Amino acid sequence: MGIRLTLTGVASSLVGLLKTRLELLSLEAAGEKTRLIKMLGFAFAALLFLTLAVLVFSVLVSVYFWPTDNRYLALGLLAALYGVIGVVFLLVVRHALLYDPMPFAATLSELSRDTEVLDRVRTSVQAESRHARREPY
Repeated sequence: MGIRLTLTGVASSLVGLLKTRLELLSLEAAGEKTRLIKMLGFAFAALLFLTLAVLVFSVLVSVYFWPTDNRYLALGLLAALYGVIGVVFLLVVRHALLYDPMPFAATLSELSRDTEVLDRVRTSVQAESRHARREPY
C-alpha cells in the first residue's frame, strides 16, 4: 500500500508540474502572438513608407523639368521624409528580431530547472540505494 501511495503522490506532483508548465507555455504563446502582430505592423508600415518614397521620387523625377523650383523642394523633402520613416521602421523590426528574447524562453528555463531537480533527486536516490546495499541491517 505504501508504494501505491507513493506512486499516487508522484503522479499527482507530475500532473501539477505539467499543468503549471502548460499554463506558462500558453501565456508565452499569447505574448509571442502579440509580438508577431506588432512586428508585422512595423514591417507593413516600413514597406508602405518605402513605397511612398519611391513613388514620390518618381514624381520628383517626372516634374524635374517643370518650371517652378518650389515643387522640387517639396517633393524632395516628402521623398526624404518617407524614406527616413521607412528605414526607421525597418531598423525597429531588425532590432526586435535580433535582440528580443527567444520565444518561450521562460518555459524552456523552467523545464531545464525541472530537469536539473529531477537529475539531483535521481542521483540522490541512486546514492541512497547503493549505500543501503552496502550496509546490512
